Amino acid sequence: MKGSVSLLCLFLIAFTSCKKEEKHTDNAIVEVSNSTLERVEPPHWWIGFKNTKLQLLVKEDGISEAKPEISYSGVSIEKVSKGTSPNYLFIDVNIAEHTKAGKFDIVFTFENGTKKQHTYELKAREKSADAYVGFNSSDAVYLITPDRFANGDTSNDEFASLKEKKLNRKNDYSRHGGDITGITNHLDYINDMGFTAIWPTPVLINDMPESSYHGYAITDFYQVDSRFGTLEEYKNLSSEMKKKGMKLIMDQVANHCGLEHWWMKDLPFNDWVNNQKNYEDNIDNWTWEKNINSNHRRTTNQDLYASENDKKGFSEGWFVAAMPDLNQRNPFMAKYIIQNSIWWIETLQLGGIRQDTYPYPDKNFMSDWSGAIMEEYPNFSIVGEEWSLNPLLIRYWQKGADNKDGYESHLTSAMDFPMQSNIVQALKEKESWDKGLVKVYEGLANDFAYADPEKLMIFPDNHDMDRIFTQLNEDLTLTKMALSYMLTIPRVAQIYYGTEVLIQNTAKPHDHGLIRTDFPGGWEGDITNAFNGEGLNTDQKEMQSFLKKVLNHRKNSKAIHDGKTIHFAPFMNTYFLFRVTNDETVMLILNKNDKPITIDLKRYAEMDLSGKQLKNIVTGESIIWGDDIKLDKKGCLLLTTKL
Repeated sequence: MKGSVSLLCLFLIAFTSCKKEEKHTDNAIVEVSNSTLERVEPPHWWIGFKNTKLQLLVKEDGISEAKPEISYSGVSIEKVSKGTSPNYLFIDVNIAEHTKAGKFDIVFTFENGTKKQHTYELKAREKSADAYVGFNSSDAVYLITPDRFANGDTSNDEFASLKEKKLNRKNDYSRHGGDITGITNHLDYINDMGFTAIWPTPVLINDMPESSYHGYAITDFYQVDSRFGTLEEYKNLSSEMKKKGMKLIMDQVANHCGLEHWWMKDLPFNDWVNNQKNYEDNIDNWTWEKNINSNHRRTTNQDLYASENDKKGFSEGWFVAAMPDLNQRNPFMAKYIIQNSIWWIETLQLGGIRQDTYPYPDKNFMSDWSGAIMEEYPNFSIVGEEWSLNPLLIRYWQKGADNKDGYESHLTSAMDFPMQSNIVQALKEKESWDKGLVKVYEGLANDFAYADPEKLMIFPDNHDMDRIFTQLNEDLTLTKMALSYMLTIPRVAQIYYGTEVLIQNTAKPHDHGLIRTDFPGGWEGDITNAFNGEGLNTDQKEMQSFLKKVLNHRKNSKAIHDGKTIHFAPFMNTYFLFRVTNDETVMLILNKNDKPITIDLKRYAEMDLSGKQLKNIVTGESIIWGDDIKLDKKGCLLLTTKL
């Protein structure tokens, strides 16, 4: 009998959940479906933005034949646009200033009288726009590839419903199982090391058949990859970071998506992605040979003489065949990307955005994108990736650059690839008039060209570059010198996970899979554990201790955050740099001499340090600034007047 009752209950539940509600009118019975539509994006929105406009992307079979209506105080439909595909509608909505947070139905009426409805929500914002404070020169950012950092939840390792179904830690290009919880579980370690912000590479879903562990082939811009965790876990990471005074930086991608993105099976317009016809003509036999690749000529954005052919070849070509190039000149695509960025800022309470492949999208769109975000969040920060060793190209993208062509990017920060290259060259080259330490001296001198050099982001390496320990031929001393310099100059600093324990990829230079190797101790059973020091060799422990001391001093040093910078031209294979405020002077000496050397300090008399006591930031030892200083061995010496 109990079984019969259960079956009856199941039948009634199934019947009522599938049943269509009947609403009577004067002339007919109209059926209203209770089922939600396939997609309405953004999934929800907020009241209280400066820009009161919202554009909804609606995806549902045959939805273009329906007329949408909204009956909610303060919310009005201004325009409805159809896509080329009959399965899309784009609804432009205005949200008046007086609108209150709440839920309302969007009712879609079809020509035959059938109706479908979708419940939409406008939320109250959790904090004011001014309270979104981005990263700055006081911050040290820990860059993490989540799949390779720590596996905090083994239950989300594999999903049969996804295209890449298995983990394989022995394969550098497979999924390894690291996740959001793995980062959250180790926030104490990251915070104790002295980092103030975390930038994880993208954790949105990459439902690709292989090699998408890195996160840059996104297949749904509103969904967290289940192998990394849930949206709630992502929000919890941000919340736990805020408790520690740390900022979460989200890695976003405006240039491309993954080939398996849901819209690639039913594109809303004929120009939703660049070179769309070429893709659709070859869709049944799509290979890298069929793809129209970007020419990667980034200078076409600034080149006064660039041909239209080269400009289009750069911005409209696909990055790779597995990543369709989004067409931001389509106004609906442009609006979609801008709203998606704002949605994540509000959802995660972000402390910044890192924008991938910054020069590759349409540059006028990128100005609109950055401008829209900074208009809503005036204290926010965005860093763009422009992988060029030419400081003029980096300069072009930063807000206030006063470009000859009148272009204003609104971008607060760019990644300082030129300075990174200068530092490596300076340390590896034999000293001469035009080589060696003069590279950092003249490289930093280029700051006169930047609108805000202290907002640039410097880094020893990242997820696309050889590890700094590999770049410097696995020389511990040179690695310390590089990091001490980067953490002292006027910049936002970024360190890639594992740098503190000398992760390297020397066996396979330029191999991305090995560059993004597993953090030791992130998986149960790891023999070496960098989180607690077990199994680390002497050099690894020394590096970890060194970086921890430098970062934690930097965290509280106003001199490094925003002090005046003074440096002296290289002298006797040494380079002296000072950061100065009224309360503290921080001094860095880079010494490339293998044998002991004594430096006459009269050359640095203008720093007014004579007779003053200084403390070694790393060892804690004190010295008196006298007439000279003896440097016993090659390396870096980091001193402070703050005792």
